[in-house]
Amino acid sequence: MRLCLLLSALLPLVAACSGPTDQPANSTSSATASDTTAAALEPLDTARAAAISPQSDTLLASRSRHVFSNPAAPDVFALVLRGPSVLSGEATFTITTAAGQVIFREILTSPELEAALVYEMKTPTATQAEREAYVRRRVREFFAETNFQRPALPATATYPSPAPASPDRATWNDLRQRPDAVRFDYLVGKEDRRHLAWSPLSQQVVHLP
Repeated sequence: MRLCLLLSALLPLVAACSGPTDQPANSTSSATASDTTAAALEPLDTARAAAISPQSDTLLASRSRHVFSNPAAPDVFALVLRGPSVLSGEATFTITTAAGQVIFREILTSPELEAALVYEMKTPTATQAEREAYVRRRVREFFAETNFQRPALPATATYPSPAPASPDRATWNDLRQRPDAVRFDYLVGKEDRRHLAWSPLSQQVVHLP
């Protein structure tokens, strides 16, 4: 009788000791599976910038808004230098209307932007750092306000002889009668000064001699 009572008292202790031993193992297994699933379903970082972008070769850029083809809506003048280095790149010069139409495009090389440095040199040669600094300044100041002139042509300007490739005489005479027409001047190389104007008559950018 006493043996039966003793066994009855021990049974709850055995059950209590054996039951919890399996629970931590199940809990650990479930947590591991949950963590693995969460890691597998983690969303990709689509906001991170790509390692390579279409503009990765852009070295220098200058942009300015100025009245040119439309008195009521300034055009965007842009010069973007791309390439392996500042001294061996190509600069794309564009004029874009407020509506997004490119009305002028020209490619200028780094040597063409650098050439006029000879007029500022105080020694026979310039260091690479001085050359790069000059090209950077040329790009930065390319659209300085002093490079925009009004009128594009004085009313007394006579048509050149011999006749230039641009503009024709009708465009020339029309621009002379427009005091609000704007001319943009820029230097290419050492001495090639170029002059652009918008011709309302021909609806295009023309080179003025």
